[in-house]
Amino acid sequence: MDYCIRGKKLEKKYKGFTLDIKELNIPSGYATALIGENGAGKTTLLNILSGIRIDFKGSLLFFEQYNEKDRDKESCPVREKTGYTGNGVYFLPNWTIRQVSEVSSMLFSGFDPQKFEQLVRSMRIDPMAGITQKVSALSDGNRMKLEIAAVLSRDTDLLIMDEPSAALDPLARDDLNKTLRRYIEEKEPNRSILFSTHNIADMEAITDYAIIMELGKIVEEGWVDDLKEKYVYVVGEKDAAAAAAPYLITLEQGNYNFSGVAFSDRRSWLSKLPVRLSRPSLSEIVIAVMKNERMRQR
Repeated sequence: MDYCIRGKKLEKKYKGFTLDIKELNIPSGYATALIGENGAGKTTLLNILSGIRIDFKGSLLFFEQYNEKDRDKESCPVREKTGYTGNGVYFLPNWTIRQVSEVSSMLFSGFDPQKFEQLVRSMRIDPMAGITQKVSALSDGNRMKLEIAAVLSRDTDLLIMDEPSAALDPLARDDLNKTLRRYIEEKEPNRSILFSTHNIADMEAITDYAIIMELGKIVEEGWVDDLKEKYVYVVGEKDAAAAAAPYLITLEQGNYNFSGVAFSDRRSWLSKLPVRLSRPSLSEIVIAVMKNERMRQR
């Protein structure tokens, strides 16, 4: 297995919070989701990986050959081959969409202005004004689309995206999933995506590998199919909740029934109870893991 990013002993301390990642491995050729609630440390980690933040401890390896010091060298291809989108202000408000294209062409040799204009049209970024529209006049969703269009117009091998779907409407989120899958397939297996989200339901369709964070640490990770084999979703009538509880890592009770998630190795015990067992969604696994970790930290 090749990795587009490897990290060892990554640490960044703030007042009241510490990012502490013992080991990080992002597989090449796949879409990896970095999942966690707000404040889990996702943005801090992505800022370290993208080079926005350099005041951290630990080591990084990109594309199996370049470290974090190599990345700052003019001859190193890491910056050219890595695209980043986030929730900050990356284009000046008084720039027009055409100026975004012109500046991107100067900054990145692999930027394709024609592809950019095609994406601006296909993504419907203010279709009435077109490329003469100013960045300041765009909605939050269209500004995020503009960032995505700009980064997809470059010749990159890795996209690092901080909450790319957060400001998008449901239709735009569906389009984003399809666009990102095409990005990987165009140069498979040499293209990879790492994106963060606190609502995996929006992006589950394209997620191959999942990393779950809580309080600055990685608490679970794995291929999505493997995680769905590792856990089982349990539903039953309320009367069976007490008998099932010892086998569950989370338990939610309603007026008439209950639900929860358990490790699959408890399946044989749970099958003796009047409950229904099914394959969990990634969202259900994520919620269960985060709740379980929160309870463990108390």
